[in-house]
Amino acid sequence: MKILLVEDDQLASSVLSEALIAHHYTVDVVVDGQTALELATAFDYDLIVLDWLIPKLDGINLCRQLRSQQYQKPILLLTAKDSHTDIATGLDAGADDYVVKPYDLVELIARIRALLRRGNSPVTSLLTWGNLCLNPVSGEVTYEEHLLSLTPKEYRLLELFLRNPRRLFSRSAIIDRLWSFDGSPSESAVTTLIKELRQKLRTAGIPEELIETVYGLGYRLKAPPSQSNPTLTHSTTASTTTQTSQLSPKGRASLNQVLERFRKSFADKVAVLEQAAIALSDGSLSTEQRQSAIHQAHKLAGSLGMLGYPEGSKLARQSEHLLMDESILGQEEASRLKQLVSALQNELTKPPVVLTEQPVPFERTIQVLIVDDDVALTKQLKQQANFWGMEVAIATNLTAARQAIARSLPDVVLLDLTFANPAEDGLTLLGELTQQYSTLPVLALTGRDSLDIRVAVSRLGGRGFLHKPAEPEQVFTAIAQVLPQNQTAEARVMIVDDDPAALTALSSLLQPWGLQVTTLENPRAFWDVLTATAPDLLLLDLEMPQFSGIDLCQVVRQDPKWGDLPILVVTAHTDAESIQRVFAVGADDFIAKPVLGPELITRVTSRIERVRLRRRRRE
Repeated sequence: MKILLVEDDQLASSVLSEALIAHHYTVDVVVDGQTALELATAFDYDLIVLDWLIPKLDGINLCRQLRSQQYQKPILLLTAKDSHTDIATGLDAGADDYVVKPYDLVELIARIRALLRRGNSPVTSLLTWGNLCLNPVSGEVTYEEHLLSLTPKEYRLLELFLRNPRRLFSRSAIIDRLWSFDGSPSESAVTTLIKELRQKLRTAGIPEELIETVYGLGYRLKAPPSQSNPTLTHSTTASTTTQTSQLSPKGRASLNQVLERFRKSFADKVAVLEQAAIALSDGSLSTEQRQSAIHQAHKLAGSLGMLGYPEGSKLARQSEHLLMDESILGQEEASRLKQLVSALQNELTKPPVVLTEQPVPFERTIQVLIVDDDVALTKQLKQQANFWGMEVAIATNLTAARQAIARSLPDVVLLDLTFANPAEDGLTLLGELTQQYSTLPVLALTGRDSLDIRVAVSRLGGRGFLHKPAEPEQVFTAIAQVLPQNQTAEARVMIVDDDPAALTALSSLLQPWGLQVTTLENPRAFWDVLTATAPDLLLLDLEMPQFSGIDLCQVVRQDPKWGDLPILVVTAHTDAESIQRVFAVGADDFIAKPVLGPELITRVTSRIERVRLRRRRRE
């Protein structure tokens, strides 16, 4: 587990960080509140240990800022101020607990353990996988009661997987959780660490492989031998909270719009494949027509996967591969290509599927409270919510709404202004909510549409106004638009791809996260656009006409000015040779096509933040 220690007293921070490391925690140490704010919002810490009196931004104001941004992780305040008033000030600012200086180290670490037990990631007395047992309190790992000798990094890696049994971790995410920022290694160190831990587990006699490699994405915990699902077994009766991987609601809304925009383009590309199949069947397929069909199939394979058609992406990829070897093309291949095209056309008549392939460390299902007595509409919204990455609760009157909010504060409230009971007026609740919960977005949904009503909603603090009747897509799009922006703001991403649909889809995925995106379809203009926009990250398609992603990556790395610029290559070729080429020319990482939204967002934002913070540390 990872702790951010904010302490400007060098001796105190050294003693405490060493003690925490000895208890198998990963520790980042900073000396001022402003840096702590940047790190806390950029990385996934399990706990913040915070001194009150620190430079730039003191502990109290840091607490307040984090809590105003809906930061949920526990905060432990260290303070020399021991009056009741001072302690109340710290707790009111958002601290979960406090320890008065000078503190007893044993007591402090016990309090840290207690806070972590109450945090979002449950800390249980034992973590087990089959007959393997990890004891977080004693720091011991045993298999069939025989003690295993693990290094601190191996121990923390094993604990990370056991605490997150269904979560897939990229190499970059593992570095973020296991290494302090100053000691961040290359991603090859993760590969080595995984290999060494696997070897020690095999040597201990564990016959099954515990850690699964998901090629191109990262690693995750396999299901224990006796279970069909990788559910973590705890020694307590507390249930395990698992993370449902969902695409960001904002990203989902954007991709739906992109899909509608490019439907005709997809149909045109499929038509090119259909004409190629006909020409191949009657023996008139020219080299130019074949190359055009290969090119269109390649584009379809990349963009369809991003837009909710994974099966369509596979069919397009098969069509591309079938056409690539001209020497074997005959009637059998023509018949097969016709089948693939027909299946592809059929796939595109279906609605897109919900993509839930890659967990997003900082994303969760959005909780929406709908306050409305319209049974038909609320039923529709509840049925379609999962597609948008949301979970809906219904309150049919204002009393039920107040009770629901008191039990659990939602992320968004969708509020009808008119109810069957004339004594109930949604404007009253709107005023209450904006007074009590200033950061809670409330959208008005009503059949009462007049300038007076719209002004009233605006004056009371409503974030949006929807007029009934409204389609579910309109409602969920409006909800997605009022959700808080991700903290990776002001960052610039440049995407180079010769497929306009892929460019638009990638841009739509990244922009809702506060990223400024520049897209380039013609790689010949690459250098001019690069130097004019000075991006924080490059996203390059591997296969493009004239200049490939390999060519562009080499050009960037040859210029000393761009030595720190993160480069991610998007490729459909994930064989060992292709990936070696990508890394050999200086790329930082690759993303396999079809690109999954959560994976893209996670890799891009973590790369940007890591490089930015490294630069600040050097300044």
